[in-house]
Amino acid sequence: MSTVVLISGANRGLGKGLLERYLRLANHTIIAANRNPDHPTSKDLFNLPKAEGTELIVVKLDARVWQDAFDAIKSLGSQGIDHIDIVVANAGVAYVWPTVAEVKLEDIIGHFEPNTYGVVALYQAVRPLLQKSKREPIYSIMGTTAGSLNSQPKLQNSCYGPSKAAVAWYSIRINEEDSWLHSFSLVPGFVHTDMGDIGAAALGIDKATQDQIMIGLDESCDGMMEVLTETTKEKHGGKLVMYNGETIDW
Repeated sequence: MSTVVLISGANRGLGKGLLERYLRLANHTIIAANRNPDHPTSKDLFNLPKAEGTELIVVKLDARVWQDAFDAIKSLGSQGIDHIDIVVANAGVAYVWPTVAEVKLEDIIGHFEPNTYGVVALYQAVRPLLQKSKREPIYSIMGTTAGSLNSQPKLQNSCYGPSKAAVAWYSIRINEEDSWLHSFSLVPGFVHTDMGDIGAAALGIDKATQDQIMIGLDESCDGMMEVLTETTKEKHGGKLVMYNGETIDW
């Protein structure tokens, strides 16, 4: 039986990096979910190398729209998908970095819709297919120390940070409420992606400091793949896990 993996936000950045690595594994079906399957970055996914017995499916899923997750999963039935083994809830945004005194309601909502609500909607939509997995299924949420309560970075981040703090709560609760499902948050690190580089510049982090605190996409994705391969509910369930396998405080 093919191992079925769904990755949201899979046409760029971390999502694409993980997608590329899963496609190199034999006998896998990888579902690349993103908001515009007709975009060139989405169509280009079909040109990525694939291992023997591995196939790629692209589905429309706009994490800002609650119903999209349910429509996306419903569409998979006609493509022969009767179970899912691993979900990486990666889709998210970070586009403004105000102080709490300056933050606007529309920007809080604009971050919570994809980063929090979208992750909950995806969980509800994929849950029946995860229950049909023949292994311990995984619902992994892309985490970050930006949402930490105990070790919060000293940077203004009053939209993205709170949205990730909220989804951390859901990560813990999902793991508690579903005894059969392994849910945890996976921290990629501060990575040189388009979103990471824009954020670093917007926060005024100079290049010398970026070189100290940021890592490359390959280092992050290679590490996350190792974690996803070795993780279990007993070991990591309901926890915040770094790309290098280290468990850190929420």
